[in-house]
Parts: sequence; structure tokens; C-alpha cells
Amino acid sequence: MSGYDTDSAVLVLEDGRVFRGTTFGAVGQTLGEAVFSTGMTGYQETLTDPSYHRQIVVATAPQIGNTGWNDEDDESVGPTGSSAEAKIWVAGYVVRDPARRTSSWRATGSLQDELVKQGVVGIAGIDTRALVRHLRTRGSMRAGVFSGDALADTDVLLARVKGQPSMLGADLAGEVSTTSGYVVEPTGGDARFTVAAIDLGIKTNTPRMFAERGIRVHVLPSDATLAQILDLKADGVFLSNGPGDPATADGAVHLTKEVIGQGLPLFGICFGNQILGRALGLGTYKMKFGHRGINIPVVEHETGRIAITAQNHGFALEGEAGQEFDTPFGKAVVSHTCANDGAVEGVRLLDGSAFSVQYHPEAAAGPHDAAYLFDRFTSLLEGVKN
Repeated sequence: MSGYDTDSAVLVLEDGRVFRGTTFGAVGQTLGEAVFSTGMTGYQETLTDPSYHRQIVVATAPQIGNTGWNDEDDESVGPTGSSAEAKIWVAGYVVRDPARRTSSWRATGSLQDELVKQGVVGIAGIDTRALVRHLRTRGSMRAGVFSGDALADTDVLLARVKGQPSMLGADLAGEVSTTSGYVVEPTGGDARFTVAAIDLGIKTNTPRMFAERGIRVHVLPSDATLAQILDLKADGVFLSNGPGDPATADGAVHLTKEVIGQGLPLFGICFGNQILGRALGLGTYKMKFGHRGINIPVVEHETGRIAITAQNHGFALEGEAGQEFDTPFGKAVVSHTCANDGAVEGVRLLDGSAFSVQYHPEAAAGPHDAAYLFDRFTSLLEGVKN
């Protein structure tokens, strides 16, 4: 690293744009897709969300790290469901102004120390507004953050960036899924229902939301089979969020068709929405820069209700607001769209047996406008069981 400042770091985008700043977190090299998140809070939940696997996240909030890091807010668990195995999933982190002091009674350490501990390479001190404007104009793209011994001439770094695979066509759900499965028991009493949750990158708060409603959740690997679900005598099936291109998830799509064919109630979130949509015959596409943040408005067309939602997706279903279409399982409808750009945010079968949304009603961290969808699914389970 001769000739380079030991505190310097660079962010290199695949179109040749370079941003220079200082090291933040671990020192070294990381590669991934550069995306931005508009959340003003909840950076720990963002960093530990498995849907951000292989992505370099740019924080639009100018100051990051004020509340430090704690042992409670991770949105991932290990392959066996143990919170002790929780980890940061982002490939890298880009911020404007790291907090110099942690200020929260809940903090057990600083964000800087946690990034170092987990080997997450980041960069600070760059003009994140200029970077976000660039990504909004040119679209999310491959990138790399380099510091320490990884620093080299720009041409060399750009070649490393361009040498990595694109997110288009990336099959990543299996890389973040549980390997053995685990069970989350209901809180405060016996289980009213049993749900099989297919882990495509599930967030910790999702089984917790089910548990609060008296539901036992069996979290199953991404390659789970219908036979496993039937062996559990599950009352319903949940398709989780997750990373990667939904066009690669043929196994999950096939399973979804089997589940619907069995008449089991089904609920999907985010990646799960794309899987249900594909099972119903819709296509998917890669968005220019996606939706990532906790302030995105969504319209439910049947009621006209607007919810401010948490989102994290770079792919979407094809379709139009209120569009009805035929499927092998009866008529379906595009039930929700984004008020900002019209992107599909939800689909459902008209008979009510299966529905999904593109956003995150478990919403850790916030907002909680859409938490009622867990009640809707619970009512669906009640109706089938009765």
C-alpha cells in the first residue's frame, strides 16, 4: 500500500465514477451492488437484513452511528435460528458522517467496532447526496470499496469491480437460508395454528409477529418440499423476503404452486411476493434503482388505504394497478401499487386463499402501518380451520 494514506478509502462504480473518503469499519476490499436506503433510522436492522446480501448500502441520512450497536435489534439469526449467530449481511457500508460518540442506554458497543469485528468494509466522508443522485440517474450498479492494502490505481480497481457478477440472474436465497430449520413458539400460551415459513432470507421480526398472534412457526430451508410442510400438519405457509433475482427461484415457485393446489392459506412478503406472482403467471424485472427505506407510500386499491411502508427490493412484478388476470388457480388481482412510481406492491387470488405484498409489514425498524396484514393472515387461518 506504499504511496497511499492509511486512512484513505475509495468507492469505485462500474461506470468509472470514483468517490474518495476515509476508512469506516474494516479495512480491505469489498465488492457488491451499490444501492441506497432512505431510512432516517434503523441502520442496525438494515445492516443485518439478509435481503441486503451482496449489496453495498449507501445511507442517505447524513449522520450514522449515533445509537451504537446492541444485542437486540439484529434482523438475522444463524442457520440454526440462534441469535448468537446473527450477522451483518451487507457487503459494504457507505456513510457521510459517522457519529463520533455512541449515545443510547441500549448500546452494547459502537457501530464502528461492530463493522470491524464482522469484517465489513466501509467508507465515510463522501458526498452521499451526489452519490445517490448518480445512482438514481444511472441506476444501481456494481461497485467496490477499497482501503489499506487493497488500494491501487483506479484502472485496477475498476477491473475488479467489473469482474464481479451482476445482481441480475443472481441466485442468492440458498446462501442466506437456514440449513436445518428451527421453530419459534407462540408467546403467552398454546399454539392456535402452525405455519411453515419458507426461509428465503427471513427477518427475525417476522416469526415474532406470528408468535404474538398465537402461531407456532416452523422456519424451513429455501429448498423445503411439500412433503415436509404436510408432515408438519401446517395450517398455512409463509414465503419470506430475501436477496437475489426472483427469476432464478424456480424451486420456490414450484412449491408455491403445490401449496396453493393443496388449498393451504399462503402469505408472502417481498421476495415472497415475487414468488407468488410468478406462480400466478406474472413476470419480473430488475428495477432501475429499487425501493429501499422506511418511508415509501403504498396504495391498497380495494380500500383506497395508503400505508407508509418499509421496503428493500431491487426487482418487481410486472403488472398494473387493479389489474385482474387469470391463473391456474382462479382469478387474481394486482392488489397494491407504489404511490411514487406505480410499481406492483401486492397480488392476491380473488378467493382470498393466497396474498402477498412487496413491502415489509413486520417493519423493523418501523413504520407499523401495515402490521394488520398479519391479522389478515391469522383470520384466513381461522376461517379455514373452522
